[in-house]
Amino acid sequence: MPSRTYDVLVVGGGIIGLVTAWRSARRGLAVAVVDPEPGGGAARVAAGMLAAVTELHHGEERLLALNLESARRYPAFAAELAEVSGQDLGYRRCGTLAVALDADDRADLRELHALQLRCGLDADWLTGRECRRLEPMLAPGVRGGLRVDGDHQIDPRRLATALLTACERAGVAFHRARAERLDVRGGRATGLTLADGSAPGAGQVVLAGGAFSALLDGVPEEVRPPVRPVKGQVLRLTVPARYAPFLSRTVRAVVRGSGVYLVPRENGELVIGATSEEQGFDTTVTAGGVYELLRDAHALLPGITELPLTETRAGLRPGSPDNAPLLGPSGLDGLLLATGHHRNGVLLTPVTGDVMAETLAGGAVPAVARPFAPERFRTARPAARQEQHA
Repeated sequence: MPSRTYDVLVVGGGIIGLVTAWRSARRGLAVAVVDPEPGGGAARVAAGMLAAVTELHHGEERLLALNLESARRYPAFAAELAEVSGQDLGYRRCGTLAVALDADDRADLRELHALQLRCGLDADWLTGRECRRLEPMLAPGVRGGLRVDGDHQIDPRRLATALLTACERAGVAFHRARAERLDVRGGRATGLTLADGSAPGAGQVVLAGGAFSALLDGVPEEVRPPVRPVKGQVLRLTVPARYAPFLSRTVRAVVRGSGVYLVPRENGELVIGATSEEQGFDTTVTAGGVYELLRDAHALLPGITELPLTETRAGLRPGSPDNAPLLGPSGLDGLLLATGHHRNGVLLTPVTGDVMAETLAGGAVPAVARPFAPERFRTARPAARQEQHA
């Protein structure tokens, strides 16, 4: 359909692109998604922690408000999506336990707890014995931890599949081809040229290509999103029935200064992750990455070496300069951005869908997303280029 024109064209069929398309279609807009394999992307690798509290980092307090708002919307969002798609999303209100194994890591965890309390968050400090009472499989050396009952989880693969179904049922069209170029006429984005030769038009184009968002030809340099790939390697193990329950909640830890998490699924799967590597677009699973994850997980849960290793994967998080997403108008008329979610893409799915749909339907960016306008990076770019030439 080379001459078809839509209200909205979404570039990227990952969870961010799909939720944008679904929410926009529900508002009555004619929407199409452009992606060779919709439903893929980083969601196929992500662990699915909805960890607004335990993911808090120093310097990211502004992002916390957006994360908390999305977490607040998750129960209703998950219930609606499950009903519309007829699918189980693997959404679990299981809580999270963050622990430390030595004195230095315990001190770091204490600092995080202090930051959480300053931000008004609910997190309870536990002794090592109290941690092991909650999770008996933990190593005897656990020195202390944080119990956060409000940090939950979802299965990102099921989430992506359900969003794909919801989009189809809402009338979203799919162009299963690669977007090669943004078409710009008269200073406005007007559509896309695809690898199959078609050129669908649109009143508005949303760039939601994850780590690949900066690569689309035709995007003017001054509005090109400063998004880079951040590699993450993840392992999946299976917990045999005789070992269940192995863990009852998500467990996060700092082991000798290195972060590791373990996410137990109701189906017996145990996800271990994740490395954080600046390796460009490389998605090779390395022996070193697997070793480091298993080493740290074993220090935390010695019994893990008895479990079958069923999958190793590497994916690419879309990182931004401040680790926060770019949401809203790009600066080029007709082109909007929904990218740069870094490690919070799954958590931010509900609020991103609502924000983008409201912006596309009415033209105004909701207040919750205004601190994450793409324009916040434009004044910083010339200085960055000067540093590179120095």
